[in-house]
Amino acid sequence: MVRTGSASAPAGPTLAVVAREAGVSVPTASKVVNGREDVAPETRRRVTEALVRLGYVRRPRLDAAKAPRLVDLVVHSLDSSWSGAVLHGVEQAAHDAGLDVVVSADLARGRTGRPERGWLDKLTARGSAGVLFNLAELTESQYAWLEQHRIPFVMIDPVLEPPPGVVSVGAANWQGGVTATEHLLSLGHERIAVIADHRRTMSGSARIAGHRSALASAGVRHHPEYVRHAGFDEAMARRRMRELLDLPEPPTAVVVCSDRMALGVYGAVAERGLRIPHDISVVGFDDLPEARWATPPLTTVRQPISEMAATALRLLVRMMADDRPESTRTELSTRLVERASTARPAG
Repeated sequence: MVRTGSASAPAGPTLAVVAREAGVSVPTASKVVNGREDVAPETRRRVTEALVRLGYVRRPRLDAAKAPRLVDLVVHSLDSSWSGAVLHGVEQAAHDAGLDVVVSADLARGRTGRPERGWLDKLTARGSAGVLFNLAELTESQYAWLEQHRIPFVMIDPVLEPPPGVVSVGAANWQGGVTATEHLLSLGHERIAVIADHRRTMSGSARIAGHRSALASAGVRHHPEYVRHAGFDEAMARRRMRELLDLPEPPTAVVVCSDRMALGVYGAVAERGLRIPHDISVVGFDDLPEARWATPPLTTVRQPISEMAATALRLLVRMMADDRPESTRTELSTRLVERASTARPAG
C-alpha cells in the first residue's frame, strides 16, 4: 500500500473505485476499511485485496500536523499490580520521548472473550501515532486492520505467539524456569513440581522447558504428574496444589508460574496444616508487591515488568519513525529474588 505524502502527491483511488473493483457496495467496502466485524470472510478478503492492489489509503480524520504526539496503551485491566507496573514503565519512557499516552482498559469484550474493535476506530479518530498492547491476544482481523492502516504497534509480554513480523517485548522465561529450579535443587530438593498457566502460552511452555532442562542437567528424573496448569487463576492453583499434595509421593517443592497463583498454593498448604517452607518450599514468578506481602515472603523470579513496558515504548518510537528493529522479539533478563518461602527439605 502507498503512504500519503505531501500535498502535491497524486490522489489515490476513492472508496467507490475500491468497491467496484471488489464487486461490493460502498457501505460494505467502508465496513472493511473501518474494521467492522459484520462482513463475511470472503467479502473481506476481496475488499482487502482490492485495497492493496489499488493502493487505497484511508484519509486521516485529523490534521496530522496539528495533532498531538499521542500513543495508545491498551491493557487487560487497571485493577492489578501488573498493570500498574506496565503503566509506570510506559509513562516514564513516554515522558522522556515527549509523548502523551492514552490508556484504554480492555473492558468491552465480545462473546469470544477477546477485545472488541470499538477502540480501534477511536484510535484512528484521535490520530494516535502508534499502539502498545498488553493483552492476551488479538484476533486475526485486528492484526490485519492494524497492518492495513499502517499503524505501528508493539506487544508487551504477549501470552500467545504473535504472527510472524509482529514486534514484541517479553522476559527470558526459559532462563527463569531454569533459575527457579536450580535454586530448589541447590537446597537439596528433587521432587519439584510446576504449576504453570495455560498449556499453549509462550511463557508457561518456556518456563516448564527451563524447569525440565535444569532437572536434566542435575540428573534428576522429571515426573510428568508433577506438572499442572492453572491458567493464572489463584483458585485453580489452590486446587492443583491439593492434587499434588494428594499424590502417593507429593513434591517437597513447587515452582509456581505467577505470584498470584502462588497465593493459591499458600492457601492449599495451610488447609492441610502444613508450613512453608518447613514442609514445602514455594517459588513464584513476577515479583509483584504481593510477593513481599505474603506470609512468609515469597521467593520469586523477578520479571522486569516496567522495563519491558519502557523498552516497548522505545521500540514503538523507532517504528513511528520508520526505523523497524531487526529482531521482532526482545527479551529482558529475569533474576531470582530470595525470601523466606524456600528452605532445605524436611528431614
